[in-house]
Amino acid sequence: MTDKANGRSAKPINVALQGGGSHGAFTWGVLDRLLQDGRLDVAAISGTSAGAMNAVAFADGWLSGGADGARQKLHDLWRAVARKGRFSPVQRMPWDVMLGNWSIENTPGYIWWESISRLFSPYVANPLNINPLREAVEHEIDFERVRACTGIHLFVSATNVHTGKLRVFPTHEITADVVMASACLPQIFQAVTIDGVPYWDGGYGGNPAIYPFFRANRIEDVLLVQINPVNREDTPTSATEIQNRIDEITFNAGLLREFRAIAFVKELIAAGRLDRKDYRDIRMHRIDADAAFKDLSASSKINAEWAFLKYLRDLGRTAAEDWLETDFEHVGLRPSLPLDRELDDSLRPQPGGMGRRVREFLASHEKPTGMRAGH
Repeated sequence: MTDKANGRSAKPINVALQGGGSHGAFTWGVLDRLLQDGRLDVAAISGTSAGAMNAVAFADGWLSGGADGARQKLHDLWRAVARKGRFSPVQRMPWDVMLGNWSIENTPGYIWWESISRLFSPYVANPLNINPLREAVEHEIDFERVRACTGIHLFVSATNVHTGKLRVFPTHEITADVVMASACLPQIFQAVTIDGVPYWDGGYGGNPAIYPFFRANRIEDVLLVQINPVNREDTPTSATEIQNRIDEITFNAGLLREFRAIAFVKELIAAGRLDRKDYRDIRMHRIDADAAFKDLSASSKINAEWAFLKYLRDLGRTAAEDWLETDFEHVGLRPSLPLDRELDDSLRPQPGGMGRRVREFLASHEKPTGMRAGH
């Protein structure tokens, strides 16, 4: 990518994309805005679950049509997801639609689905292993073209069911099975078998994995698009809230471990105990949805309505616009994400915060009095 605005060379960066079901449409919006801006040169992408879907769509579209092709392919993939979602038994109720409430946790379809998934394994509840998401991915993504990609390194993570270890699939190994393994929640889908090994969602081991970047290139800037909240101000009390918070903690655990490793190496480099020629002094940056998603319930992660996906896309575009305004200038110079505050409980963690444009966006989509997006 090049800076179309002034002709300057784009800044090289590696991008790490979290997973989170339909909330991955936020990441679509982030990528769409960054591609439109053109001042970043994405050298490598690591993705898990929905992040993996966004990664392969990005690469496929880029190879066929550059930045515009990548933007179009991301749009087409999420549009296909929405089309498949029309046949889901889990839909918002008419009054939720009228009130602009995105949550589906109190709908009959969701209550039925949640009960079935807790009582029966997917091998019983879905013996034919029907997965509309796979159909959408296989239809929209040319995986032969993706595997032939040399300009952008891709890394997709999945968890080995037998060993519990994370496996990171590089570009030349990525198939539809790999992406489906990365997005395989074991309560919903049967494990995806690759080379005789069963795999579950990559979020259990790395959401997303950052360490593959260190051997892919010498770029020290990493942009994380984070859609699973690290911090919650309220203590969960209901069974559903408790389970949802456990899932959030679980799916961020691997990321926090990598943060600790990066922070430790940075300390050693700063102290002169490690040679910069052999180790990366990583500069972390982040676009997150913590503040913007605080009123979205976990159930909305399986809401695949086109209106909701477009809402998340626009929210992601707005968050990226805020980041470009406030933090883009740091790329190549200094980190804009303070890892010490992410890791030290004695310091109050600081999520990316809500930028001016995000505040304005949410204000323009306010719910009627007494209604919030997650309730």
